[in-house]
Amino acid sequence: MRWVDFKDSVKRFWSEYKHQKSGMVGLALLIILVGLALAAPYITSHDIPEKWQTGQAWMTNPKNAPPSWENYFTSVSKAPQKTFTVHDMQVKSEKNGSMKVYTLTFTYNMRYDVPPKDIVLTGLTSNASRPQDAPKVSITVQRPPEKGVKYGTLTLLSETPLPTGGALQLAYTPQVKTLLFYWLYENGVYQLPMQIPPQLPMEMRLMYLNQQLQMNNTLYGYYQSADPMRILFGQITDGKGHLLPLEKIIYESSGLQGPYKFTVTIKAPSYVDVNLDKFEVAMVGRTYGLLGTDQMGRPIAIGLLWGTRVAIAIGLSVAVSTVLIGVLIGVTSAYLGGWADEFIQRFTEFMMSLPVLPMLILLSLYFGGRISLTQLVFILVLFGWMGTAKVARSMALQIKEQTYIEAARALGAGTGRIVFRHMVPQLLPYAFANIALSVPGAILNEAGLSFLGLTNPNIISWGQMLNAAHQNGATLNGYWWQVIPPGLAIALVGFVFVLIGVSLDTVLNPRLKRA
Repeated sequence: MRWVDFKDSVKRFWSEYKHQKSGMVGLALLIILVGLALAAPYITSHDIPEKWQTGQAWMTNPKNAPPSWENYFTSVSKAPQKTFTVHDMQVKSEKNGSMKVYTLTFTYNMRYDVPPKDIVLTGLTSNASRPQDAPKVSITVQRPPEKGVKYGTLTLLSETPLPTGGALQLAYTPQVKTLLFYWLYENGVYQLPMQIPPQLPMEMRLMYLNQQLQMNNTLYGYYQSADPMRILFGQITDGKGHLLPLEKIIYESSGLQGPYKFTVTIKAPSYVDVNLDKFEVAMVGRTYGLLGTDQMGRPIAIGLLWGTRVAIAIGLSVAVSTVLIGVLIGVTSAYLGGWADEFIQRFTEFMMSLPVLPMLILLSLYFGGRISLTQLVFILVLFGWMGTAKVARSMALQIKEQTYIEAARALGAGTGRIVFRHMVPQLLPYAFANIALSVPGAILNEAGLSFLGLTNPNIISWGQMLNAAHQNGATLNGYWWQVIPPGLAIALVGFVFVLIGVSLDTVLNPRLKRA
């Protein structure tokens, strides 16, 4: 075919295709999906696949958190995720004797009924070679004014070494809970059998407090079950200046809304270099982002975005391969005829009779139970070409009887030339439509194998997300955001290719054109 003829064919095809409204909708959606797939490393981060199975990478994110927009549909508002970088803080550094002191201050505006789940400090690095030289962190918090509260400023952390390059989760740090209970004691929320002398060093006061709490089963029960963040961000009075009982503060207190001023003090020996460039303080929310998080704190939205790449890549590669192989086998079988046709057809029927899902599972286990994308494409193609081959053979049997095929054979054209130059091009309209219609099946097969846990867990796919949700008991626990978005994504991509496939079939198959 000459280039001019090819251009004319494309123009005629496009002039007819653009009148297919469903096809144009499908094409527009496909362009959006391909654009999102290509832009995923730039919208998020290029190293997301490496971090996806690493729990440390998502430590600052809440676990099993619903989407932030859920607050618009509930009467109780939950704190979303909020991260303060060093650029959001006022930073002062000074030298105090043999120590260097860094003071960082920032204000968190708490406007929610349910406070953050945790406060996580990350990104502090130093060149300290000995544990005793590691930077020590102290945190004080000035709460919003509350009538009847004697001490509105409290110490949240005192001289605690922060793991270099690691993270410190305040909600799981015993000292934080002890300091909060001491603050409640200072404000008169509960009494101890023996008063703690205020002139003692803080370390001694906390030691006495722990001893007395352990001697009182009721108080120690409250201490063990307390959520430190609900105490820090909660009301301890009834709004009229009367202190609430400790039990109500622990289990029923509402959030105290207003500005919370945090002061983070970092002390290190003068010979130790402290790097604050990546220092962050994350207010771990009860809700997160557009689509929430899973049990590891991984954002569902990021998983959906990166899963688009795998879905389109798997769908197109499997669909193109199965259709091309099926068309070639079907046309060859029809043209050869005789015993060759009989052998090919019996083999095709044998492959069609195999139970596909059990065979897919067995082959997946043969590859180690953690198959790669290349192996997955091979397995899906191996069991996906037979239907196309049957249809292609029936069409090729009609083409074989055409006059121009007889003429080509009479002129001495070989089998390969007749098949590839005269017969296969006649099946291209069917092949193009079938490719588009085969993509949803390939995506569903990949999702099924991934859901069964038979694909590489480092591959970010929608099936893997559903597998993680199943292992997490998402349907039983009501974590709908871990199940519905991946399921809808699979349905959407399948719907897109069905729209395109049906429109291609209508345009390329004359018998389906409307008068």
